[in-house]
Amino acid sequence: MRRAPRHGAATLVVAVALAPVLVACSADEPAPGPDAASASGTAPSSSAAAPSERTEPEEQAEPVEPPPTATCYRLSYDDAVAPTSSAPPVRCASTHTAVTFDAGPLDTVVDGHLLAVDSEAVQAGVAERCPAALGDFVGGGPDALRLSMLRSVWFTPSLEEADEGASWYRCDVVALAGAERLAELTPPMRGVLGTEAGRERYGMCGTAEPGTPDFTRVLCSTDHTWRAVQVVDLAAGQGSQDYPGEDAARARGQEPCEAAGREAAEDPLDFSWGYEWPDAEQWAAGRRHGLCWVPD
Repeated sequence: MRRAPRHGAATLVVAVALAPVLVACSADEPAPGPDAASASGTAPSSSAAAPSERTEPEEQAEPVEPPPTATCYRLSYDDAVAPTSSAPPVRCASTHTAVTFDAGPLDTVVDGHLLAVDSEAVQAGVAERCPAALGDFVGGGPDALRLSMLRSVWFTPSLEEADEGASWYRCDVVALAGAERLAELTPPMRGVLGTEAGRERYGMCGTAEPGTPDFTRVLCSTDHTWRAVQVVDLAAGQGSQDYPGEDAARARGQEPCEAAGREAAEDPLDFSWGYEWPDAEQWAAGRRHGLCWVPD
């Protein structure tokens, strides 16, 4: 079996792409081409603006209710990665790219001090809450979400809205259609990954062999040639939470991904498979799994 390791890097705040890539073929055919970035498909993540130095207004405004859940929006990719949103809601029966699945009051009091809505501590709390809540909303279990193009984005009030009493967070689910593009969503989104049809529509596929220049992550419901089929849990059984190192991370995926490639192939003696694993930076950001890919 010939193996061609490849390396790449993610381009946005939170990456769908797992940087290093390993592609293998079972037959004695030429190994895949030269090294290339695994690029494309990166996940939108709401980015906090620089904290304001404003002080709270002397007179407290009347509290504002959080945005309602089960509300739909027609957001662009740039809208989705912004820290605030002024987009109006749309009818969920019409074209939309985002659905609010969680919302509530912000926790702006830390150690008895009232913090601004754009403070680092407040934003960090929302950035932890929304991704953690997405899995329960879309269903199917953690691996189904990792093998999908569904991601959470989140918003908090603008400073002007905060001055008028707004102190809420809003979590939306979006689907990546490719590099910096959102896909239209088909209701209902609650429990969608618990269904075969939902996993097929929102699954993670590729336009080419992972690690090659033509590779872009796309929805499995669109044209594709490779599919992410299995999650490799790199943290399981590891006593330390430290990055295990590239060699160890690569080795953990070879056996399960080779088996996944053999199972998906028509000829168990002639098959291809791919494997992606996180680099040290992605590991530190919380990505503790690899992905197995097979031709599809």
